[in-house]
Amino acid sequence: MVKNFLIGSHKLGVDPCYIIAEVGSNHDGDKSRAFKIIQHAAKAGADAVKFQLFRADRIAARIDIPEARLNDQFAKFGKTVYDLYKGMELPDAWLEELKSCCDENRVDFLATPFDEESADKLAEAGVPAIKVASFEITHIPFLKHVGKLGLPVILSTGMADLEEIETAVNAVVSSGEDRMALLHCGIEYPAPLDSVNLRCLETLRTSFDCPVGYSDHTEGIVVPIAAVAKGAVLFEKHVTLRNGKSPDHDFAMDMEDFAKMVNAMRQCESALGSNIKKVQDSEKKHLLRGRRSIFVVKNVMEGEIFTTENLAVLRPGIGLPPALYEEVLGEKASHKINAPAVLKEGDWR
Repeated sequence: MVKNFLIGSHKLGVDPCYIIAEVGSNHDGDKSRAFKIIQHAAKAGADAVKFQLFRADRIAARIDIPEARLNDQFAKFGKTVYDLYKGMELPDAWLEELKSCCDENRVDFLATPFDEESADKLAEAGVPAIKVASFEITHIPFLKHVGKLGLPVILSTGMADLEEIETAVNAVVSSGEDRMALLHCGIEYPAPLDSVNLRCLETLRTSFDCPVGYSDHTEGIVVPIAAVAKGAVLFEKHVTLRNGKSPDHDFAMDMEDFAKMVNAMRQCESALGSNIKKVQDSEKKHLLRGRRSIFVVKNVMEGEIFTTENLAVLRPGIGLPPALYEEVLGEKASHKINAPAVLKEGDWR
């Protein structure tokens, strides 16, 4: 697969970490609220704002069985997962306006489709990439369809092992798309820290030789910073406004904290620097003051032998380097030297 590719104007693995503000259903069915989230996310420093596009009829069976019923956390949104999705649908008519709002605020417009028709509509709307959710990683027909759209694919890998990920990747690549990024993630909200397993970023990177990132469901900003430090080149975080009623609201980050998170991640990137060990510009002013050189510490007459009694290695480093100290010991002074003095070339014969 391609190691570095563009999403919009952003080159993964070359430019800073691509930060996606995931709206999910936190628009609450209110288009003006969706616009406001885009504006706040852009101001906070997001590179992209992402929504979800699906139709309940194409994502869940309309059936009432134990496996389809909502748990206590989501019971207020209906009885079954079908009911939940039905109440979260984003109107197709919004797509053009959401894209325009993102363009005006200089962030990429992204969305996660959950069926082929939704994927096609997003491609027509001008998204720069297709994001595939963890739940769809075994939906091979859907992945093959996505691979034919001519757009980079970002694939979340929650609940999947390496064999399932490889099967999903092959489905996309065999359909013609080799620009893929993988997002390590879990699916619990909030995710316990001991389940995060950020070392898997390197596992995915070496296993699939592609850009790797993290989709975060934890609380706070510790894991986002750690993800950047571990080499995540793209990152996704659920966001919301302070007041909301959607199923996604309770585990999403408000905009004030999101801005702090983005800033902390950028500071981490700055601290990471390059892998080149060199004297930093900020260090150069300390070189002479902090390093040592050879000093004459007792008066020396012409012809007198330099010894550990009359020579010492001291700060500042304005003279001969300490590496010459043992070479000079035993040599004779070429002239009289009054201490303290910096030893110079020509002071011995």
